[in-house]
Amino acid sequence: MQSIRSGSYDGILVALSLMTVVPAAGAQDRLLNTTALDCAFSAIATAAWVEGNAGAEVKPSTLSLRFEEIDADGATAEIVGPYGASQIIVRQTGDYLHLVQMFTVGPLYTTTVIDRETKDGRFMAVHTRHEYTDTQLIGFTSRPEQYYGDCAVEP
Repeated sequence: MQSIRSGSYDGILVALSLMTVVPAAGAQDRLLNTTALDCAFSAIATAAWVEGNAGAEVKPSTLSLRFEEIDADGATAEIVGPYGASQIIVRQTGDYLHLVQMFTVGPLYTTTVIDRETKDGRFMAVHTRHEYTDTQLIGFTSRPEQYYGDCAVEP
């Protein structure tokens, strides 16, 4: 009975290894070799807890982000903001390019560019802000946010 189970697991492992999905080479290469991204996000979902229940509200957005000096091999990049550039972490995993920004005061921002084109050679993107403050100020992140849009890839 033991050998039957072992053989079954071996068969499953072989089947799973054959099912590995490889993304289209052109798109993955464009993400892997990019040195800069210009991203625009047209929708935002903002989370809130009302009487202990989590919910989200979706609205239009005009957020834009610029990433420069992207080095997927070195795992580094810069995000350019109103106060200059900040060093961030970058990782390429399959058909995703992840850019991670951690602040010393706690919040975490991530941007993921997906190798699926939207229009005009731009790639799908999601930007998430993990942040919460008791006081809400217009123009500042005070609740968890997730933005949806796309990025132009520069070689």
